[in-house]
Amino acid sequence: MNIDKLKAIVIDDEPFAREELVELLEQTGCIEVLDQAGNAIHGLQKINALKPDVVFLDIEMPQVTGIELLSMLDPDTMPAVVFVTAYDQYALQAFEDNAFDYLLKPVEPTRLDKTVCRLVKAFKKQEVNQDFSAITRELEHVPCIGHNRIMLVPIADIEVAFSDLSGVSIQTSERTATSQLTLKVIEEKTHLIRCHRQYLVNPKAIREIKLLEQGLAEIVTQSGHNAPVSRRYLKVLKEKLGFS
Repeated sequence: MNIDKLKAIVIDDEPFAREELVELLEQTGCIEVLDQAGNAIHGLQKINALKPDVVFLDIEMPQVTGIELLSMLDPDTMPAVVFVTAYDQYALQAFEDNAFDYLLKPVEPTRLDKTVCRLVKAFKKQEVNQDFSAITRELEHVPCIGHNRIMLVPIADIEVAFSDLSGVSIQTSERTATSQLTLKVIEEKTHLIRCHRQYLVNPKAIREIKLLEQGLAEIVTQSGHNAPVSRRYLKVLKEKLGFS
């Protein structure tokens, strides 16, 4: 694997700290900063769109923290993560949540150089195999974007989540919004269960299951929304709901 420069995104809600870190990273000569974001939701969008090698991520941010963002990333495609924060009490939790490294603000150039050297060596040796399967933190809400606003939808309010050409949609009793999370992450980090390759359903929102021909079925939620049930998932769904 030939590494020229590692591609990076910087996510921090403090503009001055963000710009300072970008400048320090570019001075190393080993990092190309693709973009930056002032909050976790926009950061998640940029991670999914740009697919960086590494993300330098602040922990204390409004609405969604850096640690919560880490839990929202798809384990199969997530980049290396370096936490950058002024609060050293987060250090232990950061490493428990499988961050590649941890930097304290204000970032010292010599300490940053050590982190960058470790990153370059790890990518050259293809050893950035972080065990993100250990990240078991359950999501309390799903970040969504719709009607020129960012919404944090509580898991309990979600009836159905589904994917289509426009991305992943989150359906509540009142609205449908778009999320940057993948169905896989939502399935693994919430109590929603799979009923179809492209659909997840909240078992507490199910009003009835209509059994159709050829082993198919259809879920009707408490609010009247519909979700298909494929043959592959019908038996598993019935078992999870306590039906024989």
